[in-house]
Amino acid sequence: MNKTNQLPLSGQTSIVTGASSGLGQAIAISLGKAGSNVCVNFHGNEDGAKETQARIEEIGAKCIIVKGDVGKPKDVAKIFEKTTGAFGDIHILVNNAGIQEDKPLVDMSYEEWDKVIQTNLYGSFLSAQTAAKTFLSQNTEKSPDKCIGKIIFISSVHDIIPWGGRVNYSASKGGIKNLMKSMAQELAPQKIRVNSISPGAIKTPINEDQWKDEANLKVLLKKIPYARIGEPEDIGKVAAWLASEEADYITGTTIYVDGGMTLYPSFAED
Repeated sequence: MNKTNQLPLSGQTSIVTGASSGLGQAIAISLGKAGSNVCVNFHGNEDGAKETQARIEEIGAKCIIVKGDVGKPKDVAKIFEKTTGAFGDIHILVNNAGIQEDKPLVDMSYEEWDKVIQTNLYGSFLSAQTAAKTFLSQNTEKSPDKCIGKIIFISSVHDIIPWGGRVNYSASKGGIKNLMKSMAQELAPQKIRVNSISPGAIKTPINEDQWKDEANLKVLLKKIPYARIGEPEDIGKVAAWLASEEADYITGTTIYVDGGMTLYPSFAED
């Protein structure tokens, strides 16, 4: 990679959870392009994780892949230990791992509720807590005036927009919103920045039925004032910028990358 020292994340190391496809893959690649070493975490899709790794290494960045369930404390510890072993200090965590188990409220089982909360909310807490502890342990003799670590939650527009039939998912994202803010408030004096990115409709495998079908896409676009569905790279670029020094004075903030979905376009003509 040419002129590595001029890249915004040169010399830094990132962990991206759930980085074997979709948003996580795009974020991991964007961080690599910005000069960061990257740990690609995956749970079940090893082939996807290897693809992410290959694409990062193609652009000249260093990358490892680590299997682990972010909802389990031992797995989270392993992810951080292997990353430290490979690259030394860790500087960035992107909490991206998340799942959906859609079901009407009255039909949703406790297991379907718990599975989503366990991954989306508990997993985000465990990873972020471990990142904060790691950042603080690395900084015992460094400047107290410089940012020592960045935590980015990948949430959703459904942290503010209700979503019937998916109360488990919406509750997890609403919880992430206040988890992020509370952590940001607590950790800012220790020079750890904590923020969220909340995507709207993004073209990923999880919603192929919405953007590959012409009729479904037409309905979806009515919810997006900017009149296009987002690409995973739209999120990746924002994540890389938010992790950089250009965003050094930003903490406790949610950036909505949604083409205006949170503007409630159905009210535009009322």
